[in-house]
Amino acid sequence: MAQIISIESLTAPVSAEAMRAALESGGCESSSCGSSDGPADMAPVVWAKVKDHPCYSEEAHHYFARMHVAVAPACNIQCNYCNRKYDCANESRPGVVSEKLTPDQAMRKVVTVANEVPQLSVLGIAGPGDACYDWKKTQATFEAVSAQIPDIKLCLSTNGLALPDHVDEIARMNIDHVTITINMVDPEIGVGIYPWIFYQHRRWIGLEASKILHERQMLGLEMLAERNILVKVNSVMIPGINDQHLVEVNKVVKAKGAFLHNIMPLISDPAHGTHFGLTGQRGPRAMELKALQDQLSDGTKLMRHCRQCRADAVGLLGEDRGQEFTMDQLPEVAEYDPSRRAAYREVVAEERGEHVAKKAEAAETVAASEADEKVLVAIATKGGGRINQHFGHATEFQVYEVSFAGIAFIGHRKVEQYCEGGWGEDATLDGVIAALEGVQVVLCAKVGDCPKDSLAVAGIEASHEHAYDWIEAGIAAWYAAAHPAAQRLTA
Repeated sequence: MAQIISIESLTAPVSAEAMRAALESGGCESSSCGSSDGPADMAPVVWAKVKDHPCYSEEAHHYFARMHVAVAPACNIQCNYCNRKYDCANESRPGVVSEKLTPDQAMRKVVTVANEVPQLSVLGIAGPGDACYDWKKTQATFEAVSAQIPDIKLCLSTNGLALPDHVDEIARMNIDHVTITINMVDPEIGVGIYPWIFYQHRRWIGLEASKILHERQMLGLEMLAERNILVKVNSVMIPGINDQHLVEVNKVVKAKGAFLHNIMPLISDPAHGTHFGLTGQRGPRAMELKALQDQLSDGTKLMRHCRQCRADAVGLLGEDRGQEFTMDQLPEVAEYDPSRRAAYREVVAEERGEHVAKKAEAAETVAASEADEKVLVAIATKGGGRINQHFGHATEFQVYEVSFAGIAFIGHRKVEQYCEGGWGEDATLDGVIAALEGVQVVLCAKVGDCPKDSLAVAGIEASHEHAYDWIEAGIAAWYAAAHPAAQRLTA
């Protein structure tokens, strides 16, 4: 997501009224990672932990930002999908950073970002190696930040191998969100994913390595659950290796107390230099990922809005403002000012109330339909929960599934921006259309005749009839027009 207000205006005090106006104009881009549940679906103590966390709450990602600080470069396993380059500023995938930080540098960066990005609610350490293996740096960073900005939620991501050694410290430090990447519960499958691990001062390979990793991951998950620390399990979907096995992974991690399961598509590009990329292992298609997620829609909380963030990401999910906050751009001395974050939260409280009400109205509208079909709707959005982006400016579309059963967010489709400088490339449009596989309609703020006609040939309707509406309200209005039973309710 882009910032709610301009960089220039962030340097001066901003009133709640100004922030409210910015939100209403749709000035933040959105993308997604977390449960769609609300306060009625979980215990109050749990809701308090997730309600402002953009990764653990789908609803929160419209309003709140996260930042990762790259203080933990050391890693104790090798994954076939990982190549930790540190100098790819334009690349967005886990394990990638532009610069590594010391804990002191990280502290200066966090204070600077907190002063300039009022949406910030979460600080995470996701590498670029492993936060638990590089524990001293992780611990020092979190302790320094929590002393100055105690209301920021602390998160860490880990492969789980060193996790059991630090669970008690994690609990004492009030780190109440931990992500573990678990790609298998059958060590035989793990052999095809992990070439080696480093454990107890030696390197292990093959099945033995996979068994050790599995046992440590399960132990860490159980220990966190016993201490009521929320656990999100990330699993990389690798076609032909663990794609069907992830159904079993889901059963096991849910039984052991995982709060969320996030199934992510393998990023496999030879240019990244990973083993899978160089050997031709493909990633899943969007509809393959959806089909697997649908298999798990039996009460499991799934995170469908993950953006597979860099280890130095800054901003709302789906955006990365990290290049605005490199060390050479930071002030030598950064003093935290909580006023802008406090004012922003007041605005968001009002916005969320209106959004929830509009969602309820939209659900009533689609529930009145007698149609027995599920439709995928793609939304061009700059965030704030609204249909507020030009079709040609989108670099991703949020995808919702609508039927008489309701409106549900199911994922996103990343695309190359079609329109730059007023011109659109036919080849780029072909790629956008391919990415919209299975989608019946695109709702956006504006769309030109040329792409609209091309989409129609591909069987996809494009409409700006509901520009700047709340997403769910726009979807419901479109659905009502297409299904007379629903239309009667809104008449």
